Amino acid sequence: MSNYDYDLFVIGAGSGGVRCARMSASMGARVAIAEERYFGGTCVNVGCVPKKLFVYAAHVREDLHTAASFGWTVENARFHWPTLLENKNREIARLNGIYRSILANAGVDIMEGRATIAAPHQIAFNGRIITARNILIATGGWPVKPDIPGIEHAITSNEFFHLPQLPNTALIVGGGYIAVEFAGILHNLGVQTTLSYRGPLILRGFDQDIRQHVCNAMSAKGIAFQFNHRITALTKLPDGKIQIIDSDGKILAVDCVIMATGRNPNTDGLGLENTAVERDVHGAILVDDRLQTAEPGIFAVGDVINRIQLTPVALAEGMALAHYLFGTGPGQVDYRNIPTAVFSQPSIGTVGLSEEQAREQGFDVVIFRSTFTPMQQSLSDIKEKTLMKLVVDRASDKVLGAHMVGPDAGEIIQGLAIAIRMGATKAQFDQTIGIHPTAAEEFVTMRSPV
Repeated sequence: MSNYDYDLFVIGAGSGGVRCARMSASMGARVAIAEERYFGGTCVNVGCVPKKLFVYAAHVREDLHTAASFGWTVENARFHWPTLLENKNREIARLNGIYRSILANAGVDIMEGRATIAAPHQIAFNGRIITARNILIATGGWPVKPDIPGIEHAITSNEFFHLPQLPNTALIVGGGYIAVEFAGILHNLGVQTTLSYRGPLILRGFDQDIRQHVCNAMSAKGIAFQFNHRITALTKLPDGKIQIIDSDGKILAVDCVIMATGRNPNTDGLGLENTAVERDVHGAILVDDRLQTAEPGIFAVGDVINRIQLTPVALAEGMALAHYLFGTGPGQVDYRNIPTAVFSQPSIGTVGLSEEQAREQGFDVVIFRSTFTPMQQSLSDIKEKTLMKLVVDRASDKVLGAHMVGPDAGEIIQGLAIAIRMGATKAQFDQTIGIHPTAAEEFVTMRSPV
């Protein structure tokens, strides 16, 4: 009989924490989970779920425009922000309830409140000490604001999903996927939108062709970009607008400033100083291949380790750890060829190496690229191009990466991710018969290299 209260105590009920808690309990472990904020973590509450709902809402504007080309007459179409907020809040509440039910049905003890680590194998919660053979830290990440005068007048992605009213004008600071997605949402909902980024081009780390194509498409829609641009101060004006001063001394006033300048691991105040757990300069918890920290018996998964900040990755890590601790699995996650999507407008789907990454790794690559107008826009005056690209290793003929910008990019790339993970060659792509007429068939009909 164990001398500990629990076999596993999880701090944080986000995607990775909940998955590990539930699976560990199903394997016979005695498990408790503590959450001080909301169940489901960033993704469910202030991340991918509400974001995707807002993207759907925003895209209706273009759908209505396209509808006329198919003979539909759409009159008096109006957007009502409070209705979207109300419906979104109801859906998030439903998902929170589902997460609670999943844990309860698995036999996990749920503790609502803040838990900290008092010592190895000891958790402080609600004035008492709880002991656990293993402790999992799954506290996720938190938005970062730059340290500039007046920064309190700006909001982050967290507050964006609860804005009481839609602004008329907005400045988004950042060049990553959150900034790009928010720019598309706001613009299509009728907000005059400017994106400010300190670098030369959005979406650093993505394939260069993808970055440029998306930037051009967003610019054509009317979104303004300011590159190599830095905000130095914010001031709240008497009329409620926010005045922005940049590094060139230029002044702009908008209704809303959104800082999308990254997220740091949420590790402050956890009591890590009471253990041997180590963190990097950004606060990320350092773990080995088994997700074990420098303190025996303490593990970490998800955004708090800052490897790849994606919900499915946190889920995979939580599952791997459960199998390592209480099952028979290897307890390791393979981070190669992880597909991802950016729900920009137009959307991005990508898996594998970019052209730049492949060349940096020494591959002699052959590039296949195609641009075309998707069929659903062929009758309208919207002529936004879809881009598809394959990065192929000349020596082995293996497809190293697949990238797409256009409608349903994420849906299409998910299927290609299986093929690329299995080591499919360009010849096998070519031998696959396409589904016609679809955009996806272009991936198996590109024959001429660039």
